[in-house]
Amino acid sequence: MNPFDIPTLEQQLEEFGYKVAEESFWNDNQKAQEILQKKKNIELKIEGYQNLIHDFNDLKLMIELAIEEPEESFVDEIEEAYENILQKVDGFKIEILLKGEYDKNNAIISIHAGSGGLDAQDWAEMLVRMYTRWAERKNFHIKTMNLISDKEGGIKSADFLIQGENAYGYLKNEKGVHRIVRISPYDSSGRRHTSFASLDVMPELDDDVKIDIDMKDLRIDTYRSSGAGGQHVNKTDSAIRITHLPTNIVVQCQNERSQHQNKEIAMKMLMAKLIALKEQEKKQRINELQGDYSQITWGSQIRSYVFHPYTMVKDHRTDAEVGNVQSVMDGDIDIFINEKLKQDALEVKQ
Repeated sequence: MNPFDIPTLEQQLEEFGYKVAEESFWNDNQKAQEILQKKKNIELKIEGYQNLIHDFNDLKLMIELAIEEPEESFVDEIEEAYENILQKVDGFKIEILLKGEYDKNNAIISIHAGSGGLDAQDWAEMLVRMYTRWAERKNFHIKTMNLISDKEGGIKSADFLIQGENAYGYLKNEKGVHRIVRISPYDSSGRRHTSFASLDVMPELDDDVKIDIDMKDLRIDTYRSSGAGGQHVNKTDSAIRITHLPTNIVVQCQNERSQHQNKEIAMKMLMAKLIALKEQEKKQRINELQGDYSQITWGSQIRSYVFHPYTMVKDHRTDAEVGNVQSVMDGDIDIFINEKLKQDALEVKQ
């Protein structure tokens, strides 16, 4: 369905309205929250479309006035209004490109420090911040599921959930190796260093999506949490690590208070990875799913972030470039996301 088929969206909105009005609506709080979020998403789409039509009509009126009474001041207003409409239309086009089966789902992000020691761990932490800022710009919610920090600095790995409509669709192409070039804050000589971190993206699966997993194929380890968690940290073996032996996929969760909750989340992460693996055309290439972490190094990056001797962020797949590296690190990464989605759409057409 076209995400901006307004009559269909209005019909869905009416149906959600009936559900919300039911006496039993709040019997299942989680399901009720999901319905309210879907209802809100539809309302925002309809509102966005209506605002676009309103802006277009305003632009038409300004052009007609400028023709009747030519004034130089009208030109700047018209150009500004036109650019604003183009940006909104471009945003709608990107949403229309999100047609994958799981594109609408929440996204599970995994970040691992690569070669580069403390610099790589610091870089991994910077990437966590960048994607957190991006999610905040989208009004998405972020939940940390697993975080392994290093006492000397930075993080070794992190798993977090980004909740919002189309979160996976937007972020699915961010999977890969990310490279930073900068003057190292850990080098007293002030030399330039290159560091790497890998990023993995999986869709969070709905509860009704199932995949058969033989428990004999799993190795489940418990250990003490090392991150935040108050009085419960390091007192009980509540953290869970699950290894799927046939594929050697490893997932872990430590940020919930109970072992049961951590195991439940870890199993959902594992199912997401296995389903994504199942959909790969070449199922034997597990590195296409979870990233080949042994090769988080030079020449394998999808994007470079250069802080020195000049500032530039470049995506090596689409050649999209941004000179303001600080803006990118503050979460302004839509240009890279959108250009890759457009590139994929063109490849499908060809």
